[in-house]
Amino acid sequence: MSKRLYKIVFHNHGKVYELYARHVAASDIWGFTEIGELVFNVHGGVVVDPTEERLQAEFGNTRVLHLPMQSIVRIEEVEKKGQSAIRDAESGERVVTPFPLPAKPR
Repeated sequence: MSKRLYKIVFHNHGKVYELYARHVAASDIWGFTEIGELVFNVHGGVVVDPTEERLQAEFGNTRVLHLPMQSIVRIEEVEKKGQSAIRDAESGERVVTPFPLPAKPR
């Protein structure tokens, strides 16, 4: 039997984060929800999604994430992992990390 998979949507510093995890429970810290076993797509070589890489850089070494209950928008139990995202809280548009361009010649 496969483990459950959850999509967690929460507010963080004026942005809305969408992460996937295998563990969600009430935290021992009052007023917090415990999120563990974060799931990221692992790609070798070429970076397919810079947002996924950014989220993995930020949360990749996190064993357990304790989120304040009031920051959580929604927790869904899902069949399969979708694309993790960071959205602007005001507009709802995805925050796109610009591709680095070479400096202009002088």
